[in-house]
Amino acid sequence: MKTETLEFTTAKFDTTAYVAKPAKIGGDAKAVVIIHEYWGLNEHIKDIANRYANEGFVAIAPDLYRGKVTKNKEEASKLMKNLEIEDGLDIINNAMRAAQEKYGVTKFGITGFCMGGTYALEAACKLEGLSASAPFYGDIPDEFTLKGLKCPVIFISGTKDQWINTEKVQELEQIAKDNMLPIESVKYEADHAFFNDTRPEVYDKDAAKDAWAKVVAFFNENLAPKVIPSLS
Repeated sequence: MKTETLEFTTAKFDTTAYVAKPAKIGGDAKAVVIIHEYWGLNEHIKDIANRYANEGFVAIAPDLYRGKVTKNKEEASKLMKNLEIEDGLDIINNAMRAAQEKYGVTKFGITGFCMGGTYALEAACKLEGLSASAPFYGDIPDEFTLKGLKCPVIFISGTKDQWINTEKVQELEQIAKDNMLPIESVKYEADHAFFNDTRPEVYDKDAAKDAWAKVVAFFNENLAPKVIPSLS
């Protein structure tokens, strides 16, 4: 595995992405874009990127805060509120284009956690070029936005979550059912941010392990190159 910083431009200001990649990238490179929590692009998100690289993916974690990282909840909340959704989506889009050019990526998946989960689902509805999305306990877009969904989704949530609560998840499930959207809802008896192993007060090892296995399999299935059968 190798890691590096990817620099790229956006409509507003330049930013970067943390990139972790396998030692060798084949001709049909597959990538997972990882969107950080409201804390910013911290070591936890970089560790997740490393894990994806070890699974054979080019892992791209764009910095939506353009260099700002915090451990303070109030500051994190302000950073999240000050980030316009269209700016965040533009950063994600430009990170994908830059990765496509530099690494020859042919298939993109996207995942994210908390705030990042919100962006992972929004991006799946609004951006071109995504083949799969795995949001973890992100907020739910309105029905109009969800009807624009462009790829399969596996939505991960916790039944003890007071923010992305059962009512919100049920709303997503109903919209998906009413509009025949390719959304699979996976729920764990766990709290918000249960995947974050740097927060022992909410981390759930068993739920995180199971969710990881499901999401990696989901990306492997949806990002694999299509094999055209021979006519001979």
